[in-house]
Amino acid sequence: MDKVLFSLGEFPVTLEAAIYAIVTLVTGLLVILVVMSIRAGRERAAEAEMRAAELEAARAKSADLEGKLAGMLQGQYEMNARMQTMAQIFGDRTSDLMRSVNERIDAQGQRVGQALQESNTKTTESLGALNERLAVIDKAQSNMADLGKEVVSLQSILSNKQTRGAFGQGRMEAIITDHLPAGAFAFQYTLSNNKRPDCVVFMPNGGPKLVVDAKFPLESWERVRTAQNEVELKQAMAGFRTDIGYHVRTISENYLIPDETQDTAFMFVPSESIFADIHERFDDLVQKAMRQRVVIVSPLMLMLAIQVVQGLLRDVRMREEAHKIQKEVRELLDDVGRLKDRVIALQKHFAQANNDIGEILTSTSKVVRRGQRIDELDLDEPAPAVAAPVIPERKVSGGLF
Repeated sequence: MDKVLFSLGEFPVTLEAAIYAIVTLVTGLLVILVVMSIRAGRERAAEAEMRAAELEAARAKSADLEGKLAGMLQGQYEMNARMQTMAQIFGDRTSDLMRSVNERIDAQGQRVGQALQESNTKTTESLGALNERLAVIDKAQSNMADLGKEVVSLQSILSNKQTRGAFGQGRMEAIITDHLPAGAFAFQYTLSNNKRPDCVVFMPNGGPKLVVDAKFPLESWERVRTAQNEVELKQAMAGFRTDIGYHVRTISENYLIPDETQDTAFMFVPSESIFADIHERFDDLVQKAMRQRVVIVSPLMLMLAIQVVQGLLRDVRMREEAHKIQKEVRELLDDVGRLKDRVIALQKHFAQANNDIGEILTSTSKVVRRGQRIDELDLDEPAPAVAAPVIPERKVSGGLF
């Protein structure tokens, strides 16, 4: 062992040193290999852990991506469902809108058609009315032509004294006949002095009669109307004053009888224009006639006076029938009294019926509350066992028991 194998410089290398050095070198190499192996294992373990972490992270990302993808698919499904719902709603609303538009168009068309029909009807009516008015105008023209002929005939009538008197008499008789009932007047009635006025009107309650005279001097008025110059006009007016004065005096002396006729008599003028001219030109004659209790009346004034008499006659008839009206009113009051009694009896029946209905409702409420309490009972749970009551024996001292 102590044999020197070789020398390293000044140091001799023996076998034992060489073996020791080799063992030490091998041990060092082994240690190095073990350390390197341990480091490699640790590195592989770290790398494996890193790969596992990466794999876990990848799995987590994959799960997250899958969740997001599922959410996206769910959102897309919901979006598709919403789109379908919106499409359906849009379709329904479009259908409703189209139906509403069609209805409005139909209604508008009906309105337009109705308006056109009404317009056509109004146009037709207007044309009919226009034709009627044209027919009336044609008739008026023909009437005017006939009136011209009648004016000529009227002039011929007025040229004759008897026909003039018949004309005034006819107008006066037409007015009185149209506005008074039969028996309320008489023509050519004979008074107590044997005078016969043209007409008398019988007043109510046997009152004095109203005298109407139709003998107006139309020939004197015709001379006034046809005067050619001032001289003729003055002469005609003087003659008219004389004739009117004489006629008024005749009426006042012959037809105003105390207690038989009214204090005032009527002198009938058969024309409104003549009546207006008399009041305009001969106002003094009108005042003089009124002082003699003779009133000059036109057809319109005679009509108004006759209407007043008609109203008086109606009032008299109403007063004569007043007792019948009072009797009917009394019977009506009796009927109203009986109606009141029957209404009171009916009210009592209604009150009794209301009371009965209130009692029925009270009983119904009680029945409903009891039914609710029965309904609230829990009949499904088993009833607790209840011990049978012990009945003590009774001792009978005697008798059959």
